Amino acid sequence: VDFLLENIKIQTNLIEASWKYKVKRLLFLGSSCIYPKYAPQPIKEAYLLNGALEPTNEAYAIAKISGIKLCEALSIEHGFDAISLMPTNLYGEGDYYHSQNSHVIPGLIRKFYEAKKNNINHVTCWGTGRAKREFLYVDDLANACIFTLKSWDPFSRDAPKRDNNEKLFYLNVGTGKDIQIKELATLIASIIGFKGEIRWDQSKPDGTPQKLLDTRRINQLGWEPKIDLKEGLEKTIEIFYKELKNNQLRI
Repeated sequence: VDFLLENIKIQTNLIEASWKYKVKRLLFLGSSCIYPKYAPQPIKEAYLLNGALEPTNEAYAIAKISGIKLCEALSIEHGFDAISLMPTNLYGEGDYYHSQNSHVIPGLIRKFYEAKKNNINHVTCWGTGRAKREFLYVDDLANACIFTLKSWDPFSRDAPKRDNNEKLFYLNVGTGKDIQIKELATLIASIIGFKGEIRWDQSKPDGTPQKLLDTRRINQLGWEPKIDLKEGLEKTIEIFYKELKNNQLRI
């Protein structure tokens, strides 16, 4: 209920007010969870609404889809300059390090940090570890936002199009590379210096088996990510330690 109500209220009010008060250009951020759970990989923009959603993300995804479609409708019917980006899983500065309710990367960072600090010889992670995910450093998304605001006009003759050559009002943003959660956990443990055992609680869900975005359309516009996963994780863990030292950690 909260996911649906709060997200729909926030985005509808902001999008409608932006249109009503003639905001010059609006960028709406969706999420890769808008796509069907079993979408073909990599996931093209065209796969939106072509299948059932991942049940654990359904409420959030439905809210985001309504925002994308509202921006698209306002663009087509009223000439309002609104574009949307669909980022993959984000990580980096400013994340939330709750022990149970955080995203996967900050959750793993905190688990391995606490295990090392307290001399615990194992860490238990959710699922099988076989699910694959794509991760984008937050600064790369920020750059993509600025780039598309400056460079992308869906009505331009050279703008990315749908497969049927119709106009496209939302673009995927990602790295075009994914990683198994097991490999991700091992990489984070290595950077932190945790040398114990990594166990997998298979009673917990994996979620969508794979979620890799097809980013060819935004790449064709001239945007590419600059920060690879290892570099981004090292930056994130360095920031984590700094925030921890300064009592600024969001937990």
